[in-house]
Amino acid sequence: MKSIIIMASGSGSNAENIVKYFEGNENIQVTAIFSNKRDAKVLERASKLGISAYYFNKTAFSKGQLVELFKALNPDLIVLAGFLWKLPTDLVAAFDHKIINIHPALLPKYGGKGMFGMNVHKAVKENKETESGISIHFVNEHYDKGNMIFQAKTPVLDSDTADHIAQKVHALEYEHFPRIIEKLLNGKI
Repeated sequence: MKSIIIMASGSGSNAENIVKYFEGNENIQVTAIFSNKRDAKVLERASKLGISAYYFNKTAFSKGQLVELFKALNPDLIVLAGFLWKLPTDLVAAFDHKIINIHPALLPKYGGKGMFGMNVHKAVKENKETESGISIHFVNEHYDKGNMIFQAKTPVLDSDTADHIAQKVHALEYEHFPRIIEKLLNGKI
């Protein structure tokens, strides 16, 4: 059985989508969800889904405690699904090519510090882009700079608002993220 740990900071809709995608799968399961926000809705979602959920603070994150805990859990993949902190180098090194992230834009455009959620969609709209999408990539020591795994595009119309763009991008996340995770874990990517 291959195991996934999900890290999330917010509502957890992508985390829930991933958990539901793998429900009943005999080869892959989400074993735990971790959040850096005590009141993050993702922790409630995890509880309702019967997934172990954990909150961690900045000290545990930056002082290596999370690395040791993750090593004990021995995940096959760590999935960042709306996790907003930059990962410490010891965590990235301990799980080299075992941590992936989804970004709500077509990297390298609109990546880096501060580029998340609606910040990205507003920038796409302001710059009159004709397309946006998602990027799934390995995590390294730099924001949004890890090796690319997959991208999917959606058109951006002149009439689209930032909210419309967000909805289109979110639909791509739901459609593709679990499938790409499955392909990675099955050695098909």
